[in-house]
Amino acid sequence: MAVGASEQRPQAGRWRGRGDGGHPPCARTNRHAAALRHEYETTGLDRADLAAQPLDQWRRWYDDAVAAGCTEPNAMTLATVDDRGRPDARYVLVRGVDDRGLWFFTNTESVKGAQLDAHPVAALVFGWLELHRQVRLRGPVAPLERHEVEDYFASRPRSSRLASWASRQSSVLPDRAALLASLAEVEARFPGDDVPAPPWVGCYRLEPDDVEFWQGRAGRLHDRLRYRRAGGGWTVDRLSP
Repeated sequence: MAVGASEQRPQAGRWRGRGDGGHPPCARTNRHAAALRHEYETTGLDRADLAAQPLDQWRRWYDDAVAAGCTEPNAMTLATVDDRGRPDARYVLVRGVDDRGLWFFTNTESVKGAQLDAHPVAALVFGWLELHRQVRLRGPVAPLERHEVEDYFASRPRSSRLASWASRQSSVLPDRAALLASLAEVEARFPGDDVPAPPWVGCYRLEPDDVEFWQGRAGRLHDRLRYRRAGGGWTVDRLSP
């Protein structure tokens, strides 16, 4: 199952101003963060509602998020750990799912690439806030085969493929001009549409052994149902909110 990025454009008149760089600003509020409240009104989640396999349940909720027009439904937080045991997290996009796990692509020489190489475990979090839903997954991470990486890379827009060559992700830049100069060099090197995958582009699969589905409910009595591997199958527990 391939998963593509959503594209949404703000409607005319929707934003009241612009932030730095032309981005819409966050909505202003005078209320203290601790005082913010939102009541979740949903139908809830019971064990009888769940698929037998957690990745099948994830597909159901992902499809719901796409149908509901959630913002970037394939965006997820990827958490890794460094050599000092400190957690590190950032948003990435899920690019595929199979019966073993979820795929994401990155530069293998980046900070997260180095962390995954040294400590091949990770956690993922999806937040489909419009539906009051969250999914958490944890487990080991393994690289995909090179031909799978190259097949995906070939499907990306030319601009994205060129950017992968121009940017050595996480390395220090003196200024943006240096990045644009690198891009110009790459454009000259690959003038046509044949832009191969650079050797540092890789794909990882997180193979979950722990998956929790969180559904917001009224009065903060949320539904939390967790799958855990047990032998060749899965056990499901309801957790206290």
